Amino acid sequence: MQQFIEFVVNHWVLWSLFTGLLVALVWNLLAERMGGIPQLGPLEATRLINDEDAAVIDLRGEAAFRKGHLLNAINIPAGELERRMNELERLREKPVILSCETGPAAIAAARRLRQAGFARVHVLRGGIAAWRSAGLPLAKA
Repeated sequence: MQQFIEFVVNHWVLWSLFTGLLVALVWNLLAERMGGIPQLGPLEATRLINDEDAAVIDLRGEAAFRKGHLLNAINIPAGELERRMNELERLREKPVILSCETGPAAIAAARRLRQAGFARVHVLRGGIAAWRSAGLPLAKA
């Protein structure tokens, strides 16, 4: 125990960085679980699309969308979501899956949709990158 205390005192900068990163990691994990936004892996998303006719909203820009997107996805770039919210009214009662390249933009958009009254909002965990990694097909526009 004495050596540990000595290490912390002698290397307080490293210890502070480590502690900060650890707190950020725990905060992120807890926020994900407590935030109430379900995150689906590619196979879970496929089941929701096939079984419950879930709508997919791709939040990437038009150029990225054209290179490859989930079949029948609607392209609404994240920066345009607020302005184009009226286009999504017809989806209010359906399950909605939000996707971006790797996930973070979709989480923020999911929170916004929840605030707007969409009850069944999900995020594609890992985004389109996870979809590609799972070897699942992408449609090209």
